Amino acid sequence: MDDSQLKLANQICFPIYSTSRLITKVYKPFLEKMGLTYPQYLVLMVLWEEDGLSINKITERLMLNTNTLSPLIKRMEKMELLNRMRSIKDERIVVVRLTEKGKQLKIEAKPIPEKMLGELLTENIELADILRLKEMLDKWIKVLSNKTKGMTDINLNEPL
Repeated sequence: MDDSQLKLANQICFPIYSTSRLITKVYKPFLEKMGLTYPQYLVLMVLWEEDGLSINKITERLMLNTNTLSPLIKRMEKMELLNRMRSIKDERIVVVRLTEKGKQLKIEAKPIPEKMLGELLTENIELADILRLKEMLDKWIKVLSNKTKGMTDINLNEPL
């Protein structure tokens, strides 16, 4: 086996992982003004698109486990951004709805995507580059999510 396959510089996953972390860091000052973390912002974006979703639907949309999303939603409920309630049709289903405060944050969040785009666009990165990358990543997400259906997620809090 050629050892070059194990070099960090030759891995496709590392630049994606690093870019994701760096983008989240760039989001941080915008979100801190709103009192949000990036995962909370993602939950709000899902609910701004379609309010009144079950926790299962939110986990599907964000590709998270319920045990990751549930504590996040509980914290957001304490922040009075949303409410959880049992479904009238099926008590096993928990539905999440935005409060007025949660709905109002959408107004504050509207400029964030444009500001983020401004952070990314440079003489070396054009809008067309960003759009191509997003299209490619969307394809990868589709392929990889199909390949990983039914797999258990890694719990980073458990020792390996």
